[in-house]
Amino acid sequence: MNQQQAVEAAARAVIEHGGPDCLTDPRIPCDAMAVALDLGATHEDIRAEMKRQRASN
Repeated sequence: MNQQQAVEAAARAVIEHGGPDCLTDPRIPCDAMAVALDLGATHEDIRAEMKRQRASN
């Protein structure tokens, strides 16, 4: 998985799991974000991807 794929997966996980309210198991989006951050992404990268994904739906 490259950085862009990890950012897309992290954004999707956060959106699917309730965003900041974490309506499901909080480890799911946190783990996905950790992978993206470990690959060099920033919180802003993930935030921007979340906006992009929400706008495309």
